[in-house]
Amino acid sequence: MTEMIIGLDPHKSSNTIAVIDRNEELKTRRRFDNTDVGLVDMLAAVAEFGDRVWAVEGANGIGRSIAQRLVAAGERVVDVPAKLATRVRVYSTGHGNKTDQADAFAIARAALHSKNLRRVAVDDDRVALKLLSDRRHELVGSRTQSVCRLHRLIRELVPGGTPRSLNVERAEVLLNGIEVSDPAGMVRVELAWDHVDDLRRIDAKIDTITLKIHAAVKASGSTVVRIYGVGVVNAGLILGEVGDIGRFPSRNHFASYCGTAPIAVSSGDNNRHRLSRSGNRRLNHAIHIAAVTQVHRDTPGRAYFLRKIAEGKTKREAMRCVKRRISDAVWRQLNLDVEADQTQDQTWPRWPSKRGFEPTYKSPDTLRRNGLPKQAKPVSV
Repeated sequence: MTEMIIGLDPHKSSNTIAVIDRNEELKTRRRFDNTDVGLVDMLAAVAEFGDRVWAVEGANGIGRSIAQRLVAAGERVVDVPAKLATRVRVYSTGHGNKTDQADAFAIARAALHSKNLRRVAVDDDRVALKLLSDRRHELVGSRTQSVCRLHRLIRELVPGGTPRSLNVERAEVLLNGIEVSDPAGMVRVELAWDHVDDLRRIDAKIDTITLKIHAAVKASGSTVVRIYGVGVVNAGLILGEVGDIGRFPSRNHFASYCGTAPIAVSSGDNNRHRLSRSGNRRLNHAIHIAAVTQVHRDTPGRAYFLRKIAEGKTKREAMRCVKRRISDAVWRQLNLDVEADQTQDQTWPRWPSKRGFEPTYKSPDTLRRNGLPKQAKPVSV
Protein backbone atom coordinates (compact mmCIF):
# COMPACT_ATOMS: atom_id res chain seq x y z
CA MET A 1 0.00 0.00 0.00
CA THR A 2 1.36 3.39 -1.03
CA GLU A 3 1.91 5.85 1.80
CA MET A 4 -0.12 9.03 1.54
CA ILE A 5 0.95 12.46 2.78
CA ILE A 6 -1.86 14.67 4.07
CA GLY A 7 -0.87 18.33 4.13
CA LEU A 8 -2.96 20.34 6.59
CA ASP A 9 -3.16 24.13 6.58
CA PRO A 10 -4.62 25.09 9.99
CA HIS A 11 -6.61 28.22 10.76
CA LYS A 12 -8.69 29.39 13.67
CA SER A 13 -12.02 28.42 12.13
CA SER A 14 -11.07 25.96 9.39
CA ASN A 15 -8.62 23.26 8.33
CA THR A 16 -7.74 22.60 4.68
CA ILE A 17 -6.15 19.31 3.62
CA ALA A 18 -4.44 18.09 0.46
CA VAL A 19 -3.64 14.38 0.03
CA ILE A 20 -0.75 13.36 -2.25
CA ASP A 21 1.14 10.16 -2.89
CA ARG A 22 4.89 9.61 -3.19
CA ASN A 23 4.76 10.79 -6.82
CA GLU A 24 3.16 14.09 -5.74
CA GLU A 25 -0.10 13.16 -7.44
CA LEU A 26 -3.00 15.00 -5.83
CA LYS A 27 -5.71 12.61 -4.61
CA THR A 28 -8.12 14.96 -2.89
CA ARG A 29 -8.28 18.46 -1.48
CA ARG A 30 -10.99 19.63 0.91
CA ARG A 31 -11.82 22.18 3.59
CA PHE A 32 -13.37 21.40 7.00
CA ASP A 33 -14.60 23.43 9.94
CA ASN A 34 -12.27 23.49 12.93
CA THR A 35 -14.79 21.80 15.25
CA ASP A 36 -15.30 18.35 16.72
CA VAL A 37 -17.75 17.56 13.93
CA GLY A 38 -15.27 18.87 11.37
CA LEU A 39 -12.57 16.57 12.76
CA VAL A 40 -14.86 13.55 12.43
CA ASP A 41 -15.69 14.50 8.85
CA MET A 42 -12.01 15.04 8.04
CA LEU A 43 -11.01 11.63 9.39
CA ALA A 44 -13.86 10.02 7.45
CA ALA A 45 -12.69 11.74 4.25
CA VAL A 46 -9.23 10.13 4.47
CA ALA A 47 -10.32 6.76 5.86
CA GLU A 48 -9.72 5.11 2.46
CA PHE A 49 -6.02 5.94 2.72
CA GLY A 50 -4.86 3.31 5.18
CA ASP A 51 -1.14 4.16 5.27
CA ARG A 52 -1.11 7.90 5.85
CA VAL A 53 0.93 10.59 7.56
CA TRP A 54 -0.44 13.99 8.54
CA ALA A 55 1.83 16.98 7.89
CA VAL A 56 0.61 19.91 9.98
CA GLU A 57 2.09 23.38 9.49
CA GLY A 58 3.06 25.02 12.79
CA ALA A 59 2.22 22.12 15.11
CA ASN A 60 3.73 24.19 17.94
CA GLY A 61 1.67 27.26 17.05
CA ILE A 62 -1.66 27.72 15.35
CA GLY A 63 -1.73 24.03 14.43
CA ARG A 64 -1.10 22.70 17.95
CA SER A 65 -4.79 22.09 18.72
CA ILE A 66 -5.60 20.07 15.58
CA ALA A 67 -2.26 18.24 15.75
CA GLN A 68 -2.90 17.14 19.34
CA ARG A 69 -6.42 16.01 18.48
CA LEU A 70 -5.11 13.96 15.56
CA VAL A 71 -2.47 12.33 17.76
CA ALA A 72 -5.15 11.53 20.35
CA ALA A 73 -7.13 9.85 17.55
CA GLY A 74 -4.17 7.54 16.85
CA GLU A 75 -2.87 9.31 13.73
CA ARG A 76 0.78 9.81 12.75
CA VAL A 77 1.55 13.52 12.66
CA VAL A 78 4.70 15.46 11.76
CA ASP A 79 5.40 19.15 12.20
CA VAL A 80 6.21 21.15 9.05
CA PRO A 81 7.84 24.54 9.73
CA ALA A 82 6.17 27.38 7.88
CA LYS A 83 9.49 28.31 6.29
CA LEU A 84 9.69 24.98 4.44
CA ALA A 85 6.15 25.24 3.08
CA THR A 86 6.80 28.83 1.97
CA ARG A 87 9.89 27.80 0.03
CA VAL A 88 7.98 25.05 -1.75
CA ARG A 89 5.16 27.43 -2.69
CA VAL A 90 7.49 30.17 -3.91
CA TYR A 91 9.49 27.87 -6.17
CA SER A 92 6.48 26.05 -7.59
CA THR A 93 5.28 26.61 -11.13
CA GLY A 94 2.42 28.99 -11.73
CA HIS A 95 1.80 32.51 -10.55
CA GLY A 96 2.47 31.90 -6.84
CA ASN A 97 -1.18 32.07 -5.79
CA LYS A 98 -1.62 32.15 -2.01
CA THR A 99 -4.71 30.16 -1.05
CA ASP A 100 -5.49 27.63 1.66
CA GLN A 101 -5.62 24.83 -0.92
CA ALA A 102 -2.27 25.86 -2.40
CA ASP A 103 -0.78 26.08 1.09
CA ALA A 104 -2.02 22.59 2.01
CA PHE A 105 -0.50 21.16 -1.17
CA ALA A 106 2.81 22.96 -0.47
CA ILE A 107 2.84 21.62 3.10
CA ALA A 108 2.36 18.05 1.84
CA ARG A 109 5.20 18.46 -0.70
CA ALA A 110 7.47 19.96 1.95
CA ALA A 111 6.85 16.96 4.22
CA LEU A 112 7.48 14.57 1.34
CA HIS A 113 10.92 15.97 0.54
CA SER A 114 12.10 16.91 4.05
CA LYS A 115 14.01 14.64 6.37
CA ASN A 116 14.06 14.55 10.17
CA LEU A 117 10.74 16.33 10.63
CA ARG A 118 9.62 16.37 14.25
CA ARG A 119 7.11 13.67 15.12
CA VAL A 120 4.27 15.21 17.10
CA ALA A 121 3.59 13.47 20.41
CA VAL A 122 1.06 13.96 23.16
CA ASP A 123 1.83 16.99 25.33
CA ASP A 124 3.96 15.93 28.31
CA ASP A 125 5.76 17.46 31.30
CA ARG A 126 8.11 19.41 29.02
CA VAL A 127 5.13 21.19 27.46
CA ALA A 128 3.86 22.02 30.96
CA LEU A 129 7.28 23.52 31.76
CA LYS A 130 7.14 25.62 28.60
CA LEU A 131 3.69 26.91 29.53
CA LEU A 132 4.93 27.87 33.01
CA SER A 133 8.03 29.56 31.57
CA ASP A 134 5.93 31.46 29.04
CA ARG A 135 3.57 32.63 31.78
CA ARG A 136 6.48 33.80 33.94
CA HIS A 137 7.92 35.66 30.94
CA GLU A 138 4.58 37.42 30.44
CA LEU A 139 4.36 38.37 34.12
CA VAL A 140 7.91 39.74 34.13
CA GLY A 141 7.04 41.86 31.09
CA SER A 142 3.91 43.17 32.82
CA ARG A 143 5.96 43.98 35.92
CA THR A 144 8.48 45.92 33.83
CA GLN A 145 5.66 47.96 32.29
CA SER A 146 4.20 48.79 35.72
CA VAL A 147 7.61 49.82 37.06
CA CYS A 148 8.22 52.10 34.05
CA ARG A 149 4.83 53.76 34.46
CA LEU A 150 5.46 54.19 38.17
CA HIS A 151 8.84 55.80 37.40
CA ARG A 152 7.14 58.25 35.06
CA LEU A 153 4.61 59.34 37.70
CA ILE A 154 7.22 59.63 40.45
CA ARG A 155 9.45 61.74 38.19
CA GLU A 156 6.53 64.15 37.80
CA LEU A 157 6.01 64.23 41.57
CA VAL A 158 9.63 64.24 42.82
CA PRO A 159 12.38 66.28 41.12
CA GLY A 160 14.93 63.89 39.67
CA GLY A 161 12.68 60.89 40.21
CA THR A 162 14.01 57.81 42.00
CA PRO A 163 16.82 55.29 41.34
CA ARG A 164 16.13 52.59 38.78
CA SER A 165 15.93 49.71 41.27
CA LEU A 166 12.34 50.33 42.32
CA ASN A 167 10.29 47.81 44.26
CA VAL A 168 7.07 47.82 46.26
CA GLU A 169 8.67 48.67 49.60
CA ARG A 170 10.71 51.59 48.24
CA ALA A 171 7.73 52.94 46.31
CA GLU A 172 5.52 52.84 49.42
CA VAL A 173 8.08 54.77 51.48
CA LEU A 174 8.49 57.31 48.69
CA LEU A 175 4.76 57.87 48.13
CA ASN A 176 4.03 58.16 51.86
CA GLY A 177 6.46 61.07 52.01
CA ILE A 178 4.87 63.02 49.14
CA GLU A 179 2.47 65.84 50.01
CA VAL A 180 0.45 67.38 47.20
CA SER A 181 -2.54 69.71 47.15
CA ASP A 182 -3.17 70.41 43.47
CA PRO A 183 -5.74 68.24 41.63
CA ALA A 184 -3.25 66.89 39.07
CA GLY A 185 -0.77 65.93 41.77
CA MET A 186 -3.44 64.12 43.76
CA VAL A 187 -4.43 62.10 40.69
CA ARG A 188 -0.78 61.27 40.04
CA VAL A 189 -0.40 59.95 43.58
CA GLU A 190 -3.58 57.93 43.26
CA LEU A 191 -2.42 56.36 40.01
CA ALA A 192 1.00 55.67 41.51
CA TRP A 193 -0.64 53.72 44.33
CA ASP A 194 -2.58 51.75 41.71
CA HIS A 195 0.69 50.77 40.05
CA VAL A 196 2.12 49.77 43.44
CA ASP A 197 -0.87 47.48 43.95
CA ASP A 198 -0.27 46.04 40.48
CA LEU A 199 3.37 45.40 41.35
CA ARG A 200 2.42 43.66 44.58
CA ARG A 201 -0.05 41.41 42.79
CA ILE A 202 2.33 40.61 39.91
CA ASP A 203 5.19 39.84 42.32
CA ALA A 204 2.98 37.34 44.13
CA LYS A 205 2.07 35.65 40.84
CA ILE A 206 5.72 35.51 39.77
CA ASP A 207 6.66 33.86 43.07
CA THR A 208 3.89 31.28 42.63
CA ILE A 209 4.90 30.44 39.06
CA THR A 210 8.57 30.26 40.07
CA LEU A 211 7.78 27.74 42.80
CA LYS A 212 5.90 25.62 40.27
CA ILE A 213 8.88 25.75 37.89
CA HIS A 214 11.20 24.70 40.73
CA ALA A 215 8.98 21.72 41.52
CA ALA A 216 8.68 20.71 37.85
CA VAL A 217 12.44 20.91 37.20
CA LYS A 218 13.14 18.95 40.37
CA ALA A 219 10.63 16.27 39.36
CA SER A 220 12.23 15.99 35.90
CA GLY A 221 15.56 15.00 37.45
CA SER A 222 17.43 16.87 34.70
CA THR A 223 21.19 17.31 35.06
CA VAL A 224 21.22 20.55 33.06
CA VAL A 225 21.26 22.48 36.36
CA ARG A 226 24.81 21.21 36.91
CA ILE A 227 26.09 23.65 34.31
CA TYR A 228 27.48 26.73 36.00
CA GLY A 229 25.11 29.65 35.46
CA VAL A 230 22.02 27.59 34.63
CA GLY A 231 19.61 28.17 37.50
CA VAL A 232 16.30 26.43 38.02
CA VAL A 233 14.26 29.06 36.15
CA ASN A 234 16.61 28.95 33.16
CA ALA A 235 16.64 25.16 33.33
CA GLY A 236 12.85 25.14 33.10
CA LEU A 237 13.01 27.44 30.08
CA ILE A 238 15.61 25.22 28.39
CA LEU A 239 13.71 22.00 29.04
CA GLY A 240 10.45 23.54 27.82
CA GLU A 241 11.91 25.04 24.64
CA VAL A 242 14.01 22.02 23.65
CA GLY A 243 11.42 19.32 24.30
CA ASP A 244 12.74 16.08 22.79
CA ILE A 245 16.54 16.32 22.55
CA GLY A 246 16.51 13.34 20.19
CA ARG A 247 15.48 15.60 17.29
CA PHE A 248 19.00 17.11 17.33
CA PRO A 249 21.44 14.50 15.93
CA SER A 250 24.54 16.41 17.04
CA ARG A 251 25.68 19.35 19.09
CA ASN A 252 26.09 21.30 15.84
CA HIS A 253 22.40 20.90 14.98
CA PHE A 254 21.51 21.99 18.50
CA ALA A 255 23.81 25.05 18.30
CA SER A 256 22.17 26.05 15.01
CA TYR A 257 18.74 25.81 16.68
CA CYS A 258 19.97 27.93 19.61
CA GLY A 259 21.56 30.53 17.36
CA THR A 260 24.99 29.98 18.93
CA ALA A 261 26.54 28.64 15.70
CA PRO A 262 27.92 31.29 13.31
CA ILE A 263 26.61 31.59 9.76
CA ALA A 264 29.03 31.19 6.86
CA VAL A 265 29.11 34.21 4.53
CA SER A 266 32.04 33.19 2.35
CA SER A 267 32.51 34.26 -1.25
CA GLY A 268 35.42 33.50 -3.53
CA ASP A 269 38.66 33.57 -1.56
CA ASN A 270 37.03 35.28 1.42
CA ASN A 271 36.19 32.72 4.09
CA ARG A 272 34.38 34.34 6.98
CA HIS A 273 31.39 33.95 9.29
CA ARG A 274 28.93 36.28 10.94
CA LEU A 275 26.68 36.28 13.97
CA SER A 276 23.50 34.24 13.67
CA ARG A 277 20.33 36.22 14.38
CA SER A 278 18.12 33.21 13.75
CA GLY A 279 17.27 30.27 15.97
CA ASN A 280 15.26 30.12 19.17
CA ARG A 281 15.91 33.52 20.75
CA ARG A 282 14.55 32.63 24.19
CA LEU A 283 16.85 29.62 24.33
CA ASN A 284 19.69 31.82 23.14
CA HIS A 285 18.89 34.29 25.94
CA ALA A 286 19.04 31.52 28.57
CA ILE A 287 22.48 30.46 27.29
CA HIS A 288 23.60 34.10 27.25
CA ILE A 289 22.66 34.49 30.92
CA ALA A 290 24.72 31.41 31.77
CA ALA A 291 27.67 32.78 29.77
CA VAL A 292 27.54 36.17 31.50
CA THR A 293 27.41 34.42 34.89
CA GLN A 294 30.48 32.33 34.06
CA VAL A 295 32.48 35.25 32.68
CA HIS A 296 31.78 37.38 35.78
CA ARG A 297 32.90 34.63 38.17
CA ASP A 298 36.19 32.84 38.74
CA THR A 299 35.32 29.86 36.56
CA PRO A 300 36.95 27.92 33.71
CA GLY A 301 34.43 29.70 31.50
CA ARG A 302 36.05 33.01 32.43
CA ALA A 303 39.51 31.55 31.76
CA TYR A 304 38.30 30.46 28.32
CA PHE A 305 36.88 33.95 27.72
CA LEU A 306 40.18 35.61 28.65
CA ARG A 307 42.12 33.17 26.47
CA LYS A 308 40.01 34.17 23.47
CA ILE A 309 40.63 37.85 24.28
CA ALA A 310 44.37 37.15 24.32
CA GLU A 311 44.06 35.52 20.89
CA GLY A 312 42.84 38.84 19.49
CA LYS A 313 39.08 38.43 19.59
CA THR A 314 36.82 41.21 20.77
CA LYS A 315 34.78 40.83 23.94
CA ARG A 316 31.63 40.12 21.97
CA GLU A 317 33.38 37.50 19.85
CA ALA A 318 34.83 35.86 22.95
CA MET A 319 31.39 35.84 24.58
CA ARG A 320 29.97 34.07 21.53
CA CYS A 321 32.66 31.41 21.90
CA VAL A 322 31.64 30.86 25.53
CA LYS A 323 27.98 30.63 24.52
CA ARG A 324 28.84 27.94 21.97
CA ARG A 325 30.66 25.94 24.65
CA ILE A 326 27.64 26.22 26.94
CA SER A 327 25.19 25.15 24.22
CA ASP A 328 27.39 22.08 23.62
CA ALA A 329 27.28 21.32 27.33
CA VAL A 330 23.48 21.72 27.41
CA TRP A 331 23.14 19.28 24.51
CA ARG A 332 25.41 16.80 26.28
CA GLN A 333 23.53 16.99 29.58
CA LEU A 334 20.11 16.67 27.95
CA ASN A 335 21.30 13.55 26.14
CA LEU A 336 22.55 12.20 29.45
CA ASP A 337 19.09 12.74 30.95
CA VAL A 338 17.41 10.31 28.56
CA GLU A 339 19.83 7.42 29.09
CA ALA A 340 18.20 4.35 30.59
CA ASP A 341 21.18 3.38 32.75
CA GLN A 342 21.74 6.82 34.28
CA THR A 343 22.06 6.97 38.04
CA GLN A 344 20.76 10.33 39.16
CA ASP A 345 21.97 12.04 42.31
CA GLN A 346 19.53 11.66 45.19
CA THR A 347 20.27 15.13 46.55
CA TRP A 348 18.71 18.17 44.94
CA PRO A 349 21.45 20.69 43.97
CA ARG A 350 20.22 23.82 45.71
CA TRP A 351 23.18 25.82 44.51
CA PRO A 352 24.12 24.13 41.23
CA SER A 353 26.73 26.77 40.37
CA LYS A 354 28.92 25.53 43.26
CA ARG A 355 28.96 21.89 42.20
CA GLY A 356 31.77 22.32 39.72
CA PHE A 357 30.17 21.15 36.47
CA GLU A 358 31.42 23.80 34.07
CA PRO A 359 31.28 23.16 30.30
CA THR A 360 35.03 23.23 29.71
CA TYR A 361 35.64 19.72 28.41
CA LYS A 362 37.88 19.29 25.41
CA SER A 363 35.43 17.03 23.58
CA PRO A 364 31.88 18.40 23.78
CA ASP A 365 30.54 15.27 22.06
CA THR A 366 31.63 13.04 24.96
CA LEU A 367 28.82 12.19 27.36
CA ARG A 368 29.85 12.65 30.96
CA ARG A 369 28.61 11.82 34.41
CA ASN A 370 29.79 13.62 37.53
CA GLY A 371 32.30 15.55 35.41
CA LEU A 372 34.08 12.44 34.10
CA PRO A 373 33.81 10.82 30.66
CA LYS A 374 31.51 7.85 30.52
CA GLN A 375 33.15 4.49 29.98
CA ALA A 376 32.22 2.70 26.77
CA LYS A 377 29.99 -0.30 27.27
CA PRO A 378 31.46 -3.68 26.29
CA VAL A 379 29.88 -5.06 23.15
CA SER A 380 28.89 -8.70 23.23
CA VAL A 381 28.91 -10.58 19.95
